[in-house]
Amino acid sequence: MSPSRGVLVAGAAVTVAAAVTFTVVAWPEGSGPGTQGAASSSSTSASPSPSRSYPLSTTPRTIPAVREHTPARGPGWKPAGNSTVVVADPELADEGELLAGELKIRYRGEAAARAGDVELALGTPGKGAPESYTLKTAGGRVTISGPDQAGVFYGTRTLKQSMSADSVIPEGVVSDTPDRAQRGLNLDIARKYYPADWIEARLREVADLKLNQLGLHFSDDQAFRIESDSHPEVVSEQHLTKAEIRRIIALAESLHITVVGEIDSPGHLGAVLRAHPDLQLRNTQGVARQGAIDISKAASAEIVDDLLREYSELFPGAWFHVGADEYQALTVSDPQASYPQLAAAAREKYGADATVQDLTEGWLNDRAAVVRGEEKIPKAWNDGFFSGGQVAARKGIEVEYWTGKEIGARPPQDYLAEGRKVINLNDEFLYYVLGEPNEFVYPTGERIYEQWTPFVLRGTEPVSKRYSKQILGGRFAVWGDLPNAQTTQQVAAGIRMPLNAISQKLWDPREPERTWAQFRTLANEVDSSD
Repeated sequence: MSPSRGVLVAGAAVTVAAAVTFTVVAWPEGSGPGTQGAASSSSTSASPSPSRSYPLSTTPRTIPAVREHTPARGPGWKPAGNSTVVVADPELADEGELLAGELKIRYRGEAAARAGDVELALGTPGKGAPESYTLKTAGGRVTISGPDQAGVFYGTRTLKQSMSADSVIPEGVVSDTPDRAQRGLNLDIARKYYPADWIEARLREVADLKLNQLGLHFSDDQAFRIESDSHPEVVSEQHLTKAEIRRIIALAESLHITVVGEIDSPGHLGAVLRAHPDLQLRNTQGVARQGAIDISKAASAEIVDDLLREYSELFPGAWFHVGADEYQALTVSDPQASYPQLAAAAREKYGADATVQDLTEGWLNDRAAVVRGEEKIPKAWNDGFFSGGQVAARKGIEVEYWTGKEIGARPPQDYLAEGRKVINLNDEFLYYVLGEPNEFVYPTGERIYEQWTPFVLRGTEPVSKRYSKQILGGRFAVWGDLPNAQTTQQVAAGIRMPLNAISQKLWDPREPERTWAQFRTLANEVDSSD
């Protein structure tokens, strides 16, 4: 997980059944794409041609690149004076209104498409891959359709980016679908405070890149950053209110992004333990271990479970992160001797041969069970999944693989061979650690673009592609180890190109066609945030 504790198919393009239609008024001679070299009528001709001739269209220029484009001859589409956005299904009203505002044209709601219009439509649910879409530009109209709202939304991002880069969406048909289901940004708001409007700006940024997750690590040794009703005593002075979090989540949902909350335990609980020092883990000499809660005490589970239930309700998405990394009781040479109370609790719960490791793994399983009880899929950091003990982590917990360096961490192949599902947060490429402590350096978009793939889970070596279905995706992670090393504006600038690069590599499994220099230039051209 966070480095301060020791040290984020190939499939065929899918064609979706539903049709969406756009129409534009014919462009003046020479104003459309592909006009150079095209046949043109002469003012001296006695029999002018009734129609123009166009070369085959080129692929829309977007980040991430579209997976498939079938070219056609025609002028493409750009807004005309009478262009509007219409929807064939009322569920797409949010997407239609957003796109109309971005294109600066009128939104007409549920209405028949006319010449010059963009139409959004849902196809048959389940017919086509999740988040896939088809974008058709023909006859002066654009049609964006998909089996779900997310796919249609991503089609609108393709249109928006193409308009930003080239002021036109080329003629032809785009068939597009993501390679990985989980694609996102992980943000440590515990060690560095980020205001709500900064987080909302990042949501808009990653949505245009077709990323669909925001992880919020909001509790750690330094601070607890979200308002609490069940335990207000643990909340730091500088924090986000629940109203602000609900506003962030509402924006995220409108952009088809899931916000995943995280309460890390049994380590990284320093902010909670400042309010509950009686739960602090201490060794036989009475020395406290930073951030570690005493998991032999029933009250420790009670307070953590209270918080897990409270924030599982606040965050409506499918997942909740329970942490599980870097429990300091396991970093000493003999945990049983240093923490006899933990050893005794392990034997009582799991049998005479059980150890502190088993008690720690059981803690993970118990917290995951609480999250499941709230109808969430639990996530945990990979160094919380141990081997060789009496207790093993349950298979339904998603492994967030970040390191091979910590106590308990193993090569990624071990987790995959056990049949576990893994998300890539490789700290070699995807960890942006403020202040660059512990030999970390700020990752670059260029290195991600040229060297990283979802298969590169640890270091620089990929795992076998036979594990592809178990690698669900990845996230780029920002950690606030030295929070004052950068301002929030510097963080936003520093992560911009890495986010562009991870977007490309999680969406399209093929080797990128553009050089890094070309990709960087395109990133500036498609960015309409200014």
